[in-house]
Formats: sequence, C-alpha cells, structure tokens
Amino acid sequence: MKLEGPALRLTVFVDETDQWHHRPLYHEIVHRAHAAGLAGASVLRGIEGYGASSRIHTTRILSLSDDLPVAVVIVDAEDRIRAFLPELAELVIEGLVILDPVEVIHYVGRPGRSEDG
Repeated sequence: MKLEGPALRLTVFVDETDQWHHRPLYHEIVHRAHAAGLAGASVLRGIEGYGASSRIHTTRILSLSDDLPVAVVIVDAEDRIRAFLPELAELVIEGLVILDPVEVIHYVGRPGRSEDG
C-alpha cells in the first residue's frame, strides 16, 4: 500500500482493562482496522494519565493500577479513516476518539515480509 502526503491520524484512548466480548478492547480495534485494510495500527501503553472520570491511573508501585491508559493510533487516508469511524462508535463506550491531520513522509514495509508477519 502506498501512503504519502495528507492523511488523518485516528487516536483512540481507552483503559487497558476495557473489554469487548471478553477480549481487550484495544485488540478488537486493531483487528477491525486490519480487516478494514487500514495502513497500520499501534497500541501504546501509558504510564500515567486520567480522563473524563478524573481518576489518575499510574504505574507507580504504591498505586498498583491495573487499568493504565492505552492509545490505539491509526494513520491512513482521510476517506479510509472516516469510513472506519462507525466501527468505533460500536466499540468505544467510554474513552476519547480524536482525529488529527498529518502529513505522511515515509511509509514502507520491510522487504520480504508479508503484511501479517
């Protein structure tokens, strides 16, 4: 897949303990993005944060939080990202979904590797 120039970055912020049918929500988002043919997705685990609940989640030992924030980041062409948004409306009950315009400078896979490997 070729991806250069103007694009959108879709970022979904949820807790790592959020579930979709007994699986991590972030896992479901990544797999649906893959099934939709989007250019790629990454899940980034936060070490501290808070959201609409104003409850701070942290990795500090004294807090022992097991529901740290995670961000699922997906970048692709605007029309492809916008077509994926209804999938998120079904999945994300609590959290934050944002879109940012970005410019893709370089997007190249590793030679000799399949999309799944």
